[in-house]
Amino acid sequence: MDFLDEPFPDVGTYEDFHTIDWLREKSRDTDRHRKITSKSKESIWEFIKSLLDAWSGWVVMLKIGLLAGTLAGVIDLAVDWMTDLKEGVCLSAFWYSHEQCCWTSNETTFEDRGKCPQWQKWSELLVNQSEGASAYILNYFLYIMWALCFAFLAVSLVRVFAPYACGSGIPEIKTILSGFIIRGYLGKWTLLIKTVTLVLVVSSGLSLGKEGPLVHVACCCGNFFSSLFSKYSKNEGKRREVLSAAAAAGVSVAFGAPIGGVLFSLEEVSYYFPLKTLWRSFFAALVAAFTLRSINPFGNSRLVLFYVEYHTPWYMAELFPFILLGVFGGLWGTLFIRCNIAWCRRRKTTKLGKYPVLEVIVVTAITAIIAYPNPYTRRSTSELISELFNDCGALESSQLCDYINDPNMTRPVDDIPDRPAGPGVYTAMWQLALALIFKIIITIFTFGMKIPSGLFIPSMAVGAMAGRMVGIGVEQVAYHHHDWIIFRNWCRPGADCVTPGLYAMVGAAACLGGVTRMTVSLVVIMFELTGGLEYIVPLMAAAVTSKWVADAFGKEGIYEAHIHLNGYPFLDVKDEFTHRTLATDVMRPRRGEPALSVLTQDSMTVEDVETLIKETDYNGFPVVVSKDSERLIGFAQRRELILAIKNARQRQDGVVSNSIVHFTEDPPELPPNSPHPLKLRRILNLSPFTVTDHTPMETVVDIFRKLGLRQCLVTRSGRLLGIITKKDVLRHMAQMANQDPESIMFN
Repeated sequence: MDFLDEPFPDVGTYEDFHTIDWLREKSRDTDRHRKITSKSKESIWEFIKSLLDAWSGWVVMLKIGLLAGTLAGVIDLAVDWMTDLKEGVCLSAFWYSHEQCCWTSNETTFEDRGKCPQWQKWSELLVNQSEGASAYILNYFLYIMWALCFAFLAVSLVRVFAPYACGSGIPEIKTILSGFIIRGYLGKWTLLIKTVTLVLVVSSGLSLGKEGPLVHVACCCGNFFSSLFSKYSKNEGKRREVLSAAAAAGVSVAFGAPIGGVLFSLEEVSYYFPLKTLWRSFFAALVAAFTLRSINPFGNSRLVLFYVEYHTPWYMAELFPFILLGVFGGLWGTLFIRCNIAWCRRRKTTKLGKYPVLEVIVVTAITAIIAYPNPYTRRSTSELISELFNDCGALESSQLCDYINDPNMTRPVDDIPDRPAGPGVYTAMWQLALALIFKIIITIFTFGMKIPSGLFIPSMAVGAMAGRMVGIGVEQVAYHHHDWIIFRNWCRPGADCVTPGLYAMVGAAACLGGVTRMTVSLVVIMFELTGGLEYIVPLMAAAVTSKWVADAFGKEGIYEAHIHLNGYPFLDVKDEFTHRTLATDVMRPRRGEPALSVLTQDSMTVEDVETLIKETDYNGFPVVVSKDSERLIGFAQRRELILAIKNARQRQDGVVSNSIVHFTEDPPELPPNSPHPLKLRRILNLSPFTVTDHTPMETVVDIFRKLGLRQCLVTRSGRLLGIITKKDVLRHMAQMANQDPESIMFN
């Protein structure tokens, strides 16, 4: 009897920090599906079980969407309240944010809708003063104290309970979706701590966003629900289909952009994205967006905080400043990636990395001290972007809308002509310029600290500030020089022809594209985010220009750069391999190295196999006919060999150290007194992927990418010569690019 007729526990699972074999996972799922289909014809109960199995994918997507949407809504509400807590408190109900507090007040006037007796600043509450130097200093001091308190609590929670909750999470999720195993990265503790600390760090006023970490939070939800269904928990390939859909749900709730979320998952994070996953991602993103809309965290009956309505079309001549903003976005992206990676590398290689709490406290203190005096850096970054995107209507009270009005103007509210800038606009311009410089510098040092930190919102803020300033500049030039040939056709006196908010929107897209190198998904996210459907062409022009400019300095986006910095084994589909090397140049063993460790099909004892496992740390062993012929039979995984021998010793009588191990279908007759043989045919992969020694490495790299291979055997005329692993491919690619080959190791 072959005890492997019954599957034993843990077969098919992988060790931590190992790569999955996509082909094997796909084959196992096909076998499982075939078995369920054949059984479904036997009885009604089996048929119902097959239906439940088919529907389990949609049930998982529904649950992911509901939980991700709920968590995003709770995070939005909590961030709103805690951000306002730094400045004051609501006396009628302390859990109300400033806006909610004044909504419930009967004494709020339209002109002063930000003021109401129920909301009191800390100086009013503690020393009964709202104006003057002492009130300002007290408010300033408490703002810094609250920020430090939030940041310290966040970094302590991450350090003690869930070290994997730090950072954006997108580089690791890209690596996990490519087939790498990082146990605990998507665990329940990580989900809980990341959700709590995300609220704390965004509320602290640090230059980071919650959008990237929300993708990590959604993927944690996806991992939790997939572990409840054996279809996904026992197949790492299928689990990654769920995680791809969860990433789409994460972006859907981060931006209120369900279609953009699906495209983001497809373009930016997913490695394997079949059509079935596309539909399920769409469903998960839809449910998540619907859940968030039901919670209505922004109180505007919309999914997004930045919703805008512009009343003016854009003109062809404006493409020039839009493209200039694209150039700025590409340059900012390159500058940010290079400086941030250099700083993160310094953090890794010096003593700085040993004091993560101190680093967070120092950066938070510097951020709070510099941010408070400037109204554009004091408020939350999301509110800043919202104000920069807004068009100046008759009801706007922002400094950016302090234009000199014509007293004879009798136009409808939504068609206000271009006007000369007033003193408030000029004050806002230099405050925005200072805020822009501050954001550019501080974001470099903030991203990558040991706290949850997203990059979408800070990047968009940099672009929105630059864009708004360019927009106001173009608007004033058009107003004062409407007779110039460039303005004559489209900018008549008394007409509303330039929308500065649109420039802010285009600038935000350009900077986000420069940092992440997104294109299609970025444009869709931006028009879903703002509702500006007719401004797709300016957004596309800026996004493409930004990518071209940034790619001229280096092909890597920020996420790929962090993947390489951390040494994750990630084969990027976007990288091109053009070197003329062959499989024989990369395979192991090389000349002068010991021979390849192999198993033979019927001449090794259990003790020989155990010794080989003990003396080597390889993930698997090729099986050959004999040491002399070296004709390839198949490939056996290390983990499954260990489990098979352990289970055989426990469950099968007569298997001892000198039992012969057979990988053949029909073992030969043994002498009467010989010990019981151990048949391991069932764990043998009889169709390992092979290439010949003269296969170009360009083809081998392509095979590894498209099939998600873990290893590939090199043969000549059926005779085994060597092996190429994914890490060998990555080392070789690094060597060809004049980089340190040993940097391609998990560190």
